[in-house]
Amino acid sequence: MVERKNEGGRSRQLPRRRLSRGRRNSGQKMQRKQATTSKRMVHRHHTETPLRHKHEPIPEIIDGVRIVPLGGVEEVGRNMTVVETSTDILIVDAGFQFVSEETPGVDYVLPNTRYLEERKGKIRALLITHGHLDHIGGIPFILDRIGNPPIYTGELTSIMIKKRAEEFVGIKHDVKVLDPHVPITFGSFRVRTFPVTHSIPDSTGMIIETEYGNVVLSGDLKLEHKDGVPTKKEEEVYGAIGKEKNLIFIADSTNAERTGFSIPEQVVYDTIENIIRTTEGRIIIGTFASQFERMIRIIGICEQLGKKVITEGRSIKTNIEIAERAGRLKPKKGTIIPVQEIDNYPPDRVVILATGAQGEEFAALMRIATGKHKFIKMTRRDTVVLSSSVIPGNELSVQRLKDNLYRHAGHIIHYRASDVHSTGHGNTGELVWINKKVGAKFFMPAYGYHSMLRCHANAVIESGFPEKNIAVPDNGTIIDIIKGERMIVQKATAPSGPMMVDGFSVGGVQDVVIRDRKTLAQDGMFVVIATINVRTGKLRKSPDIISRGFVYLRESQELLQQTRLIIKKSVESSTEGMHPINFDYVKNNITDAVSAFLFQKTNKHPIVIPVLLGV
Repeated sequence: MVERKNEGGRSRQLPRRRLSRGRRNSGQKMQRKQATTSKRMVHRHHTETPLRHKHEPIPEIIDGVRIVPLGGVEEVGRNMTVVETSTDILIVDAGFQFVSEETPGVDYVLPNTRYLEERKGKIRALLITHGHLDHIGGIPFILDRIGNPPIYTGELTSIMIKKRAEEFVGIKHDVKVLDPHVPITFGSFRVRTFPVTHSIPDSTGMIIETEYGNVVLSGDLKLEHKDGVPTKKEEEVYGAIGKEKNLIFIADSTNAERTGFSIPEQVVYDTIENIIRTTEGRIIIGTFASQFERMIRIIGICEQLGKKVITEGRSIKTNIEIAERAGRLKPKKGTIIPVQEIDNYPPDRVVILATGAQGEEFAALMRIATGKHKFIKMTRRDTVVLSSSVIPGNELSVQRLKDNLYRHAGHIIHYRASDVHSTGHGNTGELVWINKKVGAKFFMPAYGYHSMLRCHANAVIESGFPEKNIAVPDNGTIIDIIKGERMIVQKATAPSGPMMVDGFSVGGVQDVVIRDRKTLAQDGMFVVIATINVRTGKLRKSPDIISRGFVYLRESQELLQQTRLIIKKSVESSTEGMHPINFDYVKNNITDAVSAFLFQKTNKHPIVIPVLLGV
């Protein structure tokens, strides 16, 4: 296990409202353990995730191959898969997941690494399929917890990992570039890569050779095709893989709820080129910064047509720099211009590439749409192209963005009205075709929500694959393939409660903390400050009250007056005959009495925090 040093001293839990005696008592017992590590710009606190249930002992794998998805099979994001034999472990990907309203205040959600921490002597390497943050974003936060294994990946992805590491003072990763033509041995494993089609260059699948057969992991992928017929390149790649002894195929399920074949990326390039070529006036293109190939194509098209490109948004500027460093983008001098020079060129010659197509409040596109951008002011001659789809959960923010754009721009083009965006993930037609070509004995859908995994499994079963050879996992599921012949899903599971990045804290943000944050957002807080005469137990003066997010004090004087009477009665009845005064006991009684009274009067449960001063 990772060594942890106690920073000393227990922090006292603030008194909290009582929902039930059991919940209150359990809440008062929960404490946050703190530890330090020297690999971040400040000391980083590690807090173990409370287990969702008591785990059965995990048997060791003796004569076979073990697959353990630690993340990415109950959500889109935080992808991490473990491939293990009796002597060695390889890890594929280490991503994070962006947070939702269910985890207020949390920055990112990480896969749980406790299983690996307990076995880090067996870990040989971390393999990365491609450079999206749901596959590389967790590296700076978790690598030291698992013994800092070397990282192996493609050239562009290696640059992205190193660039991201620069944001963390004191962190340097041992990143090595995999040659797709040269296999590399890690203990009992032998690893090769194969190219896959995705929305970022250098995307690869992994072939992990074992004595029982190959473990084939797809990474994120789709197919190059024309009218549902895969290209010769795809036929050659998957045809060659299918000739080998493939034990299990672990494949992308993100778009498995969609039938048929996805829109080829070439169609998107052709559509965008036609828009840039024929549109009069200035063009603003909002896209994902991770769409490297699309940004490179757009810049190339603009260069051919004699147009100037302005890049707006930190992530786009960073990825353009990475593309140039990798030699994948070599724009002529003067093609990309600073935004300060926008007025030096006619609007017809300017194309703006901007982040923020998901409606992020402070991203470049939203600032342009709301008139808050310092240099770019929209007019009715502007055309806006939203070259991205709506990520689930972002519907309202994207709608607000579109509303603001329609107030100012002359024309809006989005993916529902034109082929200006294509997914980077294959639909079921592509996934089934790939599965048949690989021809593995066993199959595990991955990379998506449970519904996506189920749809993927169902499509594969309908194509003729035996259902008994398919495992649809949860995070932490342990799948053993014994002697390459028999698949067992163990009853025991690896720890799977998510780890979270919360400021400089990395670990399990306890349920009590998240619950308090939700309560603060919904019902607010109510602080009582009372001064007590330690000799008599009486109040020295009327209590002070501070309310945030609960009621407006100036318009609630009667409620406050009644609350002060409740506080006075609670304090004096609690301290009667008590020498010395037990302040914790008095605080708990105030919390209970005030919480009950406020709920009776307002039907709300603010967090009540009593502060007692003894004089």
